[in-house]
Amino acid sequence: MATPSAVGAACLLLARAAGPGCGDRARPRRLQRVLRRRCVAELSRAGPAPRPLPPALLAPPLVPGCFLAPPPEPTGEPASTPPPVPDAGLGDLGLEPEGIAEGSIDNTVVVASEQDSEIVVGKEQARAKVTQSIVFVTGEASPYAKSGGLGDVCGSLPVALAARGHRVMVVMPRYLNGTSDKNYANAFYTEKHIRIPCFGGEHEVTFFHEYRDSVDWVFVDHPSYHRPGNLYGDKFGAFSDNQFRYTLLCYAACEAPLVLELGGYIYGQNCMFVVNDWHASLVPVLLAAKYRPYGVYKDSRSILVIHNLAHQGVEPASTYPDLGLPPEWYGALEWVFPEWARRHALDKGEAVNFLKGAVVTADRIVTVSKGYSWEVTTAEGGQGLNELLSSRKSVLNGIVNGIDINDWNPATDKCIPCHYSVDDLSGKAKCKSALQKELGLPIRPEVPLIGFIGRLDYQKGIDLIQLIIPHLMRDDVQFVMLGSGDPELENWMRSTESNFKDKFRGWVGFSVPVSHRITAGCDILLMPSRFEPCGLNQLYAMQYGTVPVVHATGGLRDTVENFNPFGENGEQGTGWAFAPLTTENMLWTLRTAISTYREHKSSWEGLMKRGMSKDFTWDHAAEQYEQIFQWAFIDRPYVM
Repeated sequence: MATPSAVGAACLLLARAAGPGCGDRARPRRLQRVLRRRCVAELSRAGPAPRPLPPALLAPPLVPGCFLAPPPEPTGEPASTPPPVPDAGLGDLGLEPEGIAEGSIDNTVVVASEQDSEIVVGKEQARAKVTQSIVFVTGEASPYAKSGGLGDVCGSLPVALAARGHRVMVVMPRYLNGTSDKNYANAFYTEKHIRIPCFGGEHEVTFFHEYRDSVDWVFVDHPSYHRPGNLYGDKFGAFSDNQFRYTLLCYAACEAPLVLELGGYIYGQNCMFVVNDWHASLVPVLLAAKYRPYGVYKDSRSILVIHNLAHQGVEPASTYPDLGLPPEWYGALEWVFPEWARRHALDKGEAVNFLKGAVVTADRIVTVSKGYSWEVTTAEGGQGLNELLSSRKSVLNGIVNGIDINDWNPATDKCIPCHYSVDDLSGKAKCKSALQKELGLPIRPEVPLIGFIGRLDYQKGIDLIQLIIPHLMRDDVQFVMLGSGDPELENWMRSTESNFKDKFRGWVGFSVPVSHRITAGCDILLMPSRFEPCGLNQLYAMQYGTVPVVHATGGLRDTVENFNPFGENGEQGTGWAFAPLTTENMLWTLRTAISTYREHKSSWEGLMKRGMSKDFTWDHAAEQYEQIFQWAFIDRPYVM
């Protein structure tokens, strides 16, 4: 039976034996990456490796035990020995792990494989100039738990950063509601417990871990995450204890880099915390109030990523003592509602605001588009935090989200009937005909098919679509909507379908495969959102050659370039972005797009190809995040 260190050494020796140019004289070259999943999994279960790693690969010094509670007193019993890793047949290769000089190892990554004998050489990937230990803290991440764009971002961006050489951990709750339990089937129990002092007592949480796509996915487990419903509520509304649930998450996220030995060693104190929306916004406050005063995390930094400023985690001021923070830090979370928003004449409007706490303590702030980074500093888009965000404009940046081209690629998409690409658009027409047949619409290739995908609520501008549909249905067009939300709007979709059977279809609910087929089969995607921090559907549409017609706000304005048939270098643009948001303006823009589709086929094909040629990959976004990380570490922590 080989020890963990012997297995690791043998894997490294195997990498050096892969071929010419891998010897000591070729050390400046990046060695081939050897992917072996079981090595990492066993080391994670066994704790620290018996032999220390080379100094260049070590994280900052380990903080003994848990910072929130002292380690248990020694019992006098001998420490248990980690179980050995089974011999993976390395002896058959004739390799002797002993005698390898650790100094000869250069930029080699040993990772896992499903079978011990399987060795996969990774393809070339752009690498970061400076790598970091990055800890994402989020309320959701795909594919484990998702309710919107936040889950997409936190499921894809960490993977992109890990592919560029960073060590990345994602910390999120382990939601068990009876339907999502299978999503955590590959996560194993780490045997790590911590006790969190908050809400009038000490609450014990545990950690589960899965290593996937070169990312450490860490799941915080507590009974408050085990209940029916969605992530944040049920049919009766939001859960009343959400503040408690995400306070536990934030405390656990601060402890995870200190106590979890993932891959044999901890992340340590020199971390970059990327906190997403209000669910994770207590992390920068905890770093400043409960860690740095004791010399812990003094070299860490935190970045707040605002996905939607409308959700801020506001609760009554009387709940502040439950958070376990020192009294003098109340001002960081203090929030006072304006008089018009108070419930009654005696209401003082005093509250605590999680997101505000992160705004005033995070080292840098990022929104999910450049346009939204400006909008949040205005009275119209700032949701009451505009003055505070304006005061931090020097550290406020916007980065457009990316899309996962493994899931959203018309050349490989398993959900659509025909594949196509920017070089061969013939499959697009076939997808349109298949969609018309599936929805029971007349199969008419010459008729423009308009689509809408999204929540049925005020933000998405559904009320404006309601107003223009009677006028639009007079034209020779077809319209399909996919979404759920307001019951009245759902009933409106059903009644409109019955009134315009040959022109309108409303799919109440949400289906990922159907959303792919609508994106591929439609000619035009309509997005009249009142505000849109980034928006992903317009990115998916352009990737699939579907021309977006959007309200020029937030990320929609940043990503959709207005069609200009008389540009300096010929035709330019990828769609239409209209403003202001009125029914007249939206209907005029739609009819302009429809006219272009009917009468100017070559121009329409140019619109499709320019959209499909845009680079909205996560690797492009990850490169911009790396610049933000570098700026954050140049400055001292904003709050010491």
